[in-house]
Parts: sequence; C-alpha cells; structure tokens
Amino acid sequence: MRSIESTILGSWPGPKTSEAPKRPTYHFAVKQVGVDLDFHLRQFFAGQEVSFHYFGSVETLLTICHRFPVDAIVIASRYDLTVEVEMIRAIKDNVFLSIIPVIVYHPDPPTDVMVAAYEQGAEDFIYGEWRDKLVKVRIRTAIERSRRDLSINPSTRLPGPAIIEREIQRMLEMQAEFAVGYVDLDNFKAYNDYYGYYRGDKVIQLTARVVKDAVCDLCDGGFVGHIAGDDFIFMVPVDQVERVCQAVIRTFDTLIRFCYEEEDRERGYITTKSRRGEIENFPLLTVSIAVLLNRNGTFAHIGEMAKMLADLKKATKQKAGSNYMVERRGKY
Repeated sequence: MRSIESTILGSWPGPKTSEAPKRPTYHFAVKQVGVDLDFHLRQFFAGQEVSFHYFGSVETLLTICHRFPVDAIVIASRYDLTVEVEMIRAIKDNVFLSIIPVIVYHPDPPTDVMVAAYEQGAEDFIYGEWRDKLVKVRIRTAIERSRRDLSINPSTRLPGPAIIEREIQRMLEMQAEFAVGYVDLDNFKAYNDYYGYYRGDKVIQLTARVVKDAVCDLCDGGFVGHIAGDDFIFMVPVDQVERVCQAVIRTFDTLIRFCYEEEDRERGYITTKSRRGEIENFPLLTVSIAVLLNRNGTFAHIGEMAKMLADLKKATKQKAGSNYMVERRGKY
C-alpha cells in the first residue's frame, strides 16, 4: 500500500521563494513551419516565464518531454498538414506523450484536415485571424483541462493527488483552522484477492460515496479527495470532524456487509492468503480514519503533516473494527 508520503505529499517544500531558482510557468514543445508561433506566444504570455523546446520528430519530442514538464505540444504550419496530422496520431499512440494536450494552428485549413486532426486526438485546432487574447484563453484552457483531468480519479471521480495537495496548501496559506482526515480500509488487499478487482473497485466506489456524502451532508465547503487505491482524504471544519468520522464509520459498517456473499457475511470472515503467503482468516472490511487538527497555524506546510498522518494511521489500524483517532498533541 502506498504511503501518504509517496502519494499526496510527495512534493516536500524546497527553498524559500527568494532562494529558489526561477522556473518557466509554461513549457511548450513547438513544431512550426512558415509561422513564428513562438513570437506570438511570447507576446501574449508577457509577464510570465515561458520556455520553448523545438522538435521535428516524435523521437525528439519524446526526449524533450522526458527532460522537461511540457504543458502543451503546439504544431503550427501555413502549408500542408498531412505529415503533422500523422504525427499527432503517433503522439497519441505513445503512452507517455498521450497525456499532453496537442494544439494545432493553421491560418486557413481545409475542413478535412481539421477533422483529421481532431480524429487523431488534437485537443484544439486554432485557425483564421490570430487574435492574441482568444488564442491565449484557448491554449490556457486546454492546458488547465488536461491538468484537471489528470488530477481526477477515473473510478471515483474525486480529486486526485495534485488537487488534494493544492487544496491543503491553499488552506495552510490562508492560515485556516481545519481538520484533515486520512481514510484507509482495513484488510482491503485480502478482499480484493478473494473477490477480484471488479468487486474490489466497487468497494472503493462505495467508500468514496460514503465519505463524500458524510462530508457534504454535514459540512458546508468540505473537501474530499481520492489519494489512490483504498486511501482517501477529507478536510472539514475542526468542530465537525468527529461527527463526520462517526457518520462515515456508521454508514460504512452498515453497507459493507452487503459487499460479501451471504455465507461469508454470516460467517463474519473470508479465508485467503496473507501478504506473507500464508492462509488466514480476515474479518469483514472496516475503516480507519486518522485525523490531524490545524489550529492557530499548527502546520506551516504539508510536509509537516505527512509523517504524523502516516504514524497516526498505523496506530488507528492496530485497533480492531472501524475506528477514528484524533491527534491532539499538536506537532512533533
């Protein structure tokens, strides 16, 4: 099971802003023929740091994207785009490159070329008169849409690690008082091995719904995210966290029984291999919730919360059944 350090809190704080080297706000991989697209991009991203990396082949593009965190691949030409359209197909066929948005520009493209580019996977096709403000919005929208999509768990449709980290950091910077709950299922691997990944995914979806409903029903402005696997995060006001934990446990314990076959449910356990490869009996799934309270600026950054949440989760999971544990000692 992935630790919280290696999932949502993997980005530990670096040097202070004044000490950190400046980095480009946007990285563009650019292929341009007969147009000075980079000139336009520099103009309407004025005031921001922008980096351009030029390529002529998919192989070169792959090397660039391994070296730099490319935000968008921009392909521009005022001539025939047949080769470029084929290149889009190759880009989208590559697992690593396929997640990067592709934006195409041509001053007056034939309709069939535009259709072909979209069919091959281009996120946007800009054409006609170059209107800086409009193009800027369209490029930014394509980039932000891609970032958002990559931060949403496809199974639960909850915000993933990137959005979770950003939201926690935002709350810390606001010096808000809030509680963070780290939700983890007990003995999920045994259940997944016993019933298979399809049933396991249904349990993950059920857990997501239980946590989301509890937070949304009891708190205005609460936040729920899906770290990975059977790990979830929620943030609520400090005075609401125990009510939320109790609601999650109560609802989960009621519903999880129906995720078992009747004979397993009545017996109260399943028999399967443990992580050590030994045959063991595993009780019905339960949930453990580790809670940290941020009061009066207890935490300065998310890195300080990582170790405490990991330790608290381990302690909570040692108790039988579904439980929650609130760390009240402050920071250590």
